[in-house]
Amino acid sequence: MFGISPLGWVHTLGSLPAIPLALYMFARHGRIVPRSGPGAVYFVSMLIGGVTVFLVAHQPVSYGIAVVTILLLLAGYGVGRVPGLGRAGRYLETIFLSLTTFLLMVPTVSETLRRVPDGHPLVTDLKSPLLLGAQAALFVLLVIGVAAQILFLRRQGKAAVS
Repeated sequence: MFGISPLGWVHTLGSLPAIPLALYMFARHGRIVPRSGPGAVYFVSMLIGGVTVFLVAHQPVSYGIAVVTILLLLAGYGVGRVPGLGRAGRYLETIFLSLTTFLLMVPTVSETLRRVPDGHPLVTDLKSPLLLGAQAALFVLLVIGVAAQILFLRRQGKAAVS
């Protein structure tokens, strides 16, 4: 189905939980919260997705996205534990983990548009206006989302100081 190999299904189903978990944490907390139950499952799901890319990808850019995603994921989950960073650690954690969600969604949207509906995909060319528009929309969401998260963290910091 959809031209996905068995390993492709492991990759897809392994990383799939990260999407609703990210949406849940963004809606509830305004950010991905690494030291929480949903944050732990997000980490495992993203790691499964990032590692299994090397088994299923056909495009060289996919390997680069996977490496960057894994590095940002590890940095995002680790930076909060670095002593001496203070509030900067929370900002970095938020930015890094938001970038992992963006890097998950770019290939997710691209692959979905290139495979659905089965046999007659919406997009057959990587330069399709629909695909490029979807990717641009994701980038705009990233910029607006990270800006909103930073403003929210600043307000929280000011409220804590007061």
